[in-house]
Amino acid sequence: MPHTKQQKKRMKKDIQLRLRNRAYKSQVKTAKKKVLGAENREEALKALENFYKVADSVAQKGILHKNKASRDKSKLARYVNSLK
Repeated sequence: MPHTKQQKKRMKKDIQLRLRNRAYKSQVKTAKKKVLGAENREEALKALENFYKVADSVAQKGILHKNKASRDKSKLARYVNSLK
């Protein structure tokens, strides 16, 4: 438990940041699932564009490492290109 006033404030702020980071990570996972669960190639391409947007913004905020975002984008692009 926090002993000082500043530690109490910091603890409150950490909770808010953790919730926000969880929401962003959840957005990335949801966008990824939409790409993988697409019915056809056109749907997958639209979902892939959305995933690019979400992954880049989350990586820019520092919530997801930029290399992880890049790796996921590459992997999903290969998957979409393999669809017919």
